[in-house]
Amino acid sequence: MKLHIDTSAKDPIYKQIVQQIERAVRERTLPPGQQIESMNELASKEDISRETVKKAYGILVEKGIIIPKQGKGFYAADITSAGRTQVLVIFDKFSVYKQITFNAFAERLSGKAEVTIVNHNQSLDLLEYYLDNYLDNFDYYVVTPHFPLDEASQERARKQIARIPNRKLIMLDRLLPDYPGNYGSVYQDFECDIYGGLCQGFSVRPRADKLRVITLPSSLYGEYIRRGVERFALEYHIPVEYLTSAPEDIRKGDTFLVLNSQLDAGLVDLARKIQAASLVIGKDVQIISYNEYEMNELILGGLTTVSTDFTQMGRLAADMILNRHMEKIHCPFRMNLRKTF
Repeated sequence: MKLHIDTSAKDPIYKQIVQQIERAVRERTLPPGQQIESMNELASKEDISRETVKKAYGILVEKGIIIPKQGKGFYAADITSAGRTQVLVIFDKFSVYKQITFNAFAERLSGKAEVTIVNHNQSLDLLEYYLDNYLDNFDYYVVTPHFPLDEASQERARKQIARIPNRKLIMLDRLLPDYPGNYGSVYQDFECDIYGGLCQGFSVRPRADKLRVITLPSSLYGEYIRRGVERFALEYHIPVEYLTSAPEDIRKGDTFLVLNSQLDAGLVDLARKIQAASLVIGKDVQIISYNEYEMNELILGGLTTVSTDFTQMGRLAADMILNRHMEKIHCPFRMNLRKTF
């Protein structure tokens, strides 16, 4: 096959070789089983170093695009029948909700793709490290772009994620504002989602003397969620109070929206204080928690939540890979009504 090596291009030469041979194999202009040029032949023909070709061929072998045969050379693989799509999932952290998303994602791709998962822990240095080491090794990159919201960090996040070709990129759980291109995304809209979820619940059960929101100052999207809560409270004429822990002065008619995880001590502390005030959860005082998982059906006899559909998020992202079709999808968000509300 004829390669087009551009020594003045931004992409290094080894990457150009990888991209062009992989494209030829996937599009079958390089048919399965056809022998490709040896490393020495390609290096001589293109007037490049053998080490550059060796690096490119090594990546192609690792990805299953070409097959080395001892003493014979390299051959195009039949990736439609033998090779599996390689997917790198880069989550910010592995919470119970990411576990739900990942399980649905991996189950949908079972037998059709190899999925590797790492965590960047909201560290841009760690994201950069993963991309430096793995950018040429995978067919798709699924990234949760949860990073500090200051302008410098967000700009750096855009620059790092822009290293991933749009056709290989799926942003999960959040859209980077104004990020261009035909990439895939299944996302939450934190402000509009909480507004819509609360409106949904209160249209069914319109009762609350006061909405008391418990959240941690460190909450990454707390400000976005607060805007949505304010929109809702204004529309429903409900006074709002923001707290960082369960208060001592709990009164009949209070509705609590707990934004930090229901697995932490905050919800336990709130439940104990409601009991100490001789009030009944779901009758005298209501509780709504943020984010849904299976145990909510058992917590406090049935914990009402407002949440995106994490299972659907994983399935929709997997479908983009299976269908090789990128689109941007706002993941369903709803209130799940139970005994505490």
